Amino acid sequence: MTDVTSAKTVRRSHHWRRDVTELAALFTAVAVADAIANLIGHQPDGPYLLIASAVALAVTAAFHTWWARRHSHAPPPTGTGLPAEGDGGSTVPGHGTDVATTVPVDTPTGTGPAPSPEDTALWRMRTTVRDTPGSLAALCGALARHRVDILTLQTHPLARGTVDEFLLRAPAPLQAQQLSRAISAAGGSSTWIERADTHDLVDAPTRVLGLATRTALDAAELPLALRQLLGRCTIHSLPAVSVTGRATGETAPVEGVLEETVMRLRDPSGGVITIERPYLPFTPTEFARARALVELDARLGPRVPRSEHVLTLPEGNDITVRRADRGDLSAARAMHDRCSEQTLRLRYHGPVHDADRYLDHLLSPRFGRTLAVQTAPGRLVALGHLLWDGDETEVALLVEDDWQRRGIGSELLSRLVALAVEAGCDSVYAVTQSSNTGMVAAMRALSLPLDYQIEEGTLVITARLEATPVRSLPPYEQAGR
Repeated sequence: MTDVTSAKTVRRSHHWRRDVTELAALFTAVAVADAIANLIGHQPDGPYLLIASAVALAVTAAFHTWWARRHSHAPPPTGTGLPAEGDGGSTVPGHGTDVATTVPVDTPTGTGPAPSPEDTALWRMRTTVRDTPGSLAALCGALARHRVDILTLQTHPLARGTVDEFLLRAPAPLQAQQLSRAISAAGGSSTWIERADTHDLVDAPTRVLGLATRTALDAAELPLALRQLLGRCTIHSLPAVSVTGRATGETAPVEGVLEETVMRLRDPSGGVITIERPYLPFTPTEFARARALVELDARLGPRVPRSEHVLTLPEGNDITVRRADRGDLSAARAMHDRCSEQTLRLRYHGPVHDADRYLDHLLSPRFGRTLAVQTAPGRLVALGHLLWDGDETEVALLVEDDWQRRGIGSELLSRLVALAVEAGCDSVYAVTQSSNTGMVAAMRALSLPLDYQIEEGTLVITARLEATPVRSLPPYEQAGR
């Protein structure tokens, strides 16, 4: 990634005065040694004195050699990180790669003592520079002058320059505007900065492998994995056939399409996955990673984790809560047939005869997660949906009439909210009617901050999930099958 000039190749200046002085000292030492040898050699014990002097000289020389070697590896003085701009003899990194590279940087770029972790803040920064030698050195110099450490660096070569993505540890008082101005003065353009957290300390290959694992285990994880891979973005899954059975005309080539701030990828289940990020263009590297995740999902085919939890209701009946998918379509339609028109109208807000058309969409893991409740004989009596709606998340419930007012709706809703928290959602909302007292009561039972919005009899209740703990156990007795 960089062209580095080794310090060993730098030619040192030749000092002739030092050589003359050393030569004169050598001749003087030889003359003195000859005089002493002649003086002692004519004494009765002269040979013995010469041998003892030689032994003492050898011991002294050996001790001096040992002492010099032991103390020749002292640590360098502090503040020897990447040199700032204008330092003489500094090594100048530049760009010159053809692939994206992630480089962890352990040496502080700032000078002087590094600030303690309590006095620092983590930032993610992306900026575009010209692909010329020295451009990266200018950025590093600007960061060094503000005592900013580079924790990781990733480069994305483009046709018109190079995008450098940094994870930085900066002094806490340093503001994003100051950092942006410094980068702009050093040659950076289209700079984007946002706060980071400790999760961003994971290097890019490890993060991508973790997202691939989540996608392999659960088809519903693909939209969430794409969102975590690409940051704050809006993801829409547009089916090839609408809920009314009409072809939507949505399609994309197998290789996908990248248009600045928009990606279009072919959905393995039919239709198109559209990803938008207006505030920051996508790089070819990000596009390749997103396409690889989608291809992995396509190769693995439909899959949903098969976990079941048996709960005992207060009245003594056992029910099973599990994940549902399109394999439960016929059972869900049978439940629709047993529900009253009023129950279906409160759930779907439209003509009752169109209710079955939504089930194929709702049970698809591409659009979210669905929980099903079935009785001991195996009859499906309730469905709960957690739906990915762009960058928002919707919750919806349907409980068969004979099983209402038994706590099943509250149980499903609390589990759906736990799934939303686990997925990193900031909030969930429910669309219902003001007369649906059961849904309103279930939302209130969450004990979360709620926002209400009413328009022409339609009630939208939004629950904020900040600092909400992930629920691990249901309120009833739980056992696995």
